[in-house]
Amino acid sequence: MGIDFTLSEGQIALRDGARAFAQTVLRDVRKTIRQYDKPADRFYATRPFHKQAVDAGFVKGLLPKEVGGTDISTLDFAVAAEELAAVDVNVPSTMLGTGLCVKPVIYFGTDEQKKRFLPDFVEDGTRLGALAFTEVTGGANFDAADPRVGVRTFAIREGDEWVINGEKHYTTNGTGWDGKGCHLYAVVCRTDPTKGARDALAVIMVPGSAPGIQVTGILDTVGHRATISPRMKFENVRVPAGNILGKPGDGIKIVSTNFAWTAALIGAACVGVMRAAFDHALDFARKDARSGPHPIIDYPTVGYMLADMKMRIEACRYLTWKSCQQYDLSGGADQELAVMTKVFCSETCVDVVYDAMRLVGVDSYTDMHPLAELMNDAMCFPLYDGGNMGARRRQLHSIIKDPAYDSHSAPYGGGRPSA
Repeated sequence: MGIDFTLSEGQIALRDGARAFAQTVLRDVRKTIRQYDKPADRFYATRPFHKQAVDAGFVKGLLPKEVGGTDISTLDFAVAAEELAAVDVNVPSTMLGTGLCVKPVIYFGTDEQKKRFLPDFVEDGTRLGALAFTEVTGGANFDAADPRVGVRTFAIREGDEWVINGEKHYTTNGTGWDGKGCHLYAVVCRTDPTKGARDALAVIMVPGSAPGIQVTGILDTVGHRATISPRMKFENVRVPAGNILGKPGDGIKIVSTNFAWTAALIGAACVGVMRAAFDHALDFARKDARSGPHPIIDYPTVGYMLADMKMRIEACRYLTWKSCQQYDLSGGADQELAVMTKVFCSETCVDVVYDAMRLVGVDSYTDMHPLAELMNDAMCFPLYDGGNMGARRRQLHSIIKDPAYDSHSAPYGGGRPSA
């Protein structure tokens, strides 16, 4: 039997539904958020669009069937995400932010924790979850062995409670829809200031209603303009001892598995943005002669650029599909392809959008074309969700230098996780 890249009838229906949703609903996001100067106002303005995405079933797809979700595979989510991101990256990023909060519970929570934390998001999918991961000093060394560095958010056990203190930023969704906080946080912390990550790193679930959680500021970004990036402070936040996922020290595996999920899916978002840039460049090349006798698509220089762009888009799509499938088959254990997908597709996305801008010329650097906005969105991909230099290449280095590493295993399964 051959390797089959043919989409199933269900996947085709999912793709077509996501495409129709993007083209009829999400197409209005950009012009809506342009009305607002403040990042919080732009984010809040996307709430009606997010509500329609919830009604269309996208958030339920993140959640397991046993709590009322529809539990679509990472591969299926990627098929849909490409269509959504080709029109707007902001609303999909909000859903991805909630996914980063709930996936640790899905993969590592007990049955009791799943029943306690997940049904709320099925009951009302407009509720937001957030992963509180990035320290204000940076998140690349979250797995540091030296207790003097790394994660500086601490959870100290007092009786039957954890008491959490620390500050985070880039906490996507952390403001909630009212600026006062979201429904649930997955807080990455250490349980002992004297121990390194392998002994003390933990993920603790914190209800947004817990006293001591503050939004202390909001970072403005040049791309992903309506994706909220708040700075959060956790000051003597008390939660039950049973809110920890696994045990202290399990945090490295939980975080790595979680970010492998987003790594694979970011490949799909990159393909969507590249598609949008390519389609615009192709349309421009067909119609515009630049004061010459023929549309510029007739010239080999332009045609070759379009061919190169399209080849890179197709390569990224199939790498994304493969890494998502491998993630699903391994239950998140095989992470090498997922991390490669994030690095390769994000950096390729920047190159492809820039080539589209070069093809159009200096006008692409103005608001006459959508390409400048797309470039601002593309530039984020290599930098966020574990920067390619500080985090993702380090993950790959860690995998490759392991004495048990098999350099041929990644496409077939059985590759070693990064933790």
